[in-house]
Amino acid sequence: MCLSFFFQAEAGIRDFCLSRGLGAQTFQLKTENYPPFNLGDSDGEILGISSEIVQALFKRADVDYEMELLPWQRAYRLALEETDHAVFSTTQTIERQPLFKWVGPIVDNNWVFLKRGNSKIVLKKLDDAKKYRVGGYRGDAVALYLESKGFRIDYVPKDYLNSRKLDRGRIDLWATGQLLGPYYARENGVENLEEALIFNKTVMSIAFNINTDDAIISKLNTELELMKNQGVLDLIKNKYR
Repeated sequence: MCLSFFFQAEAGIRDFCLSRGLGAQTFQLKTENYPPFNLGDSDGEILGISSEIVQALFKRADVDYEMELLPWQRAYRLALEETDHAVFSTTQTIERQPLFKWVGPIVDNNWVFLKRGNSKIVLKKLDDAKKYRVGGYRGDAVALYLESKGFRIDYVPKDYLNSRKLDRGRIDLWATGQLLGPYYARENGVENLEEALIFNKTVMSIAFNINTDDAIISKLNTELELMKNQGVLDLIKNKYR
């Protein structure tokens, strides 16, 4: 059994599920503030669709973990370089696939272009957007995907800043997640944004360090499939709709 508790320190918010005994392997799960999938609340808890699914998965599988919110690029690097580390919510791209061992998918995350409600921009296909100023988030899979397709991206260090840039006309389109973008817009008082195009349908998973024991990966994937079949994932997702 896991005993769970939370605390908030200078390094960030942490969630622990520990106590299976001496010598038990404890996974360091890193994630970023990426609502509504992962976010910290005022009480120091790590919440969100993905975070709650991952917490339930590890507890049901009786696997110890420590969960921490970090900047994305640091979280990603730790999972890439450090044994017993993993990062979520991670989009499974062709480039990333061989770099990690994967548990998932845990959630869908369609990629969209958002525009101002009074914009006359009409997009029928991805290439139609190349003539516009497109805002993206540095290190994010959405922006990296667009760069691979020949786009020039106007980067910001935090994705929520793109809501303000779009509202003020400093970019024409915002490349973001279908749930994430509207959430950030509401949080920043930006209204009247519309979807211009869904340009990629993706899923997000947990990316484990490549040296993780295959038995652990199999155990977690088996338990995740059981959770899906029992409707647990849908119950968690519906809390955030």
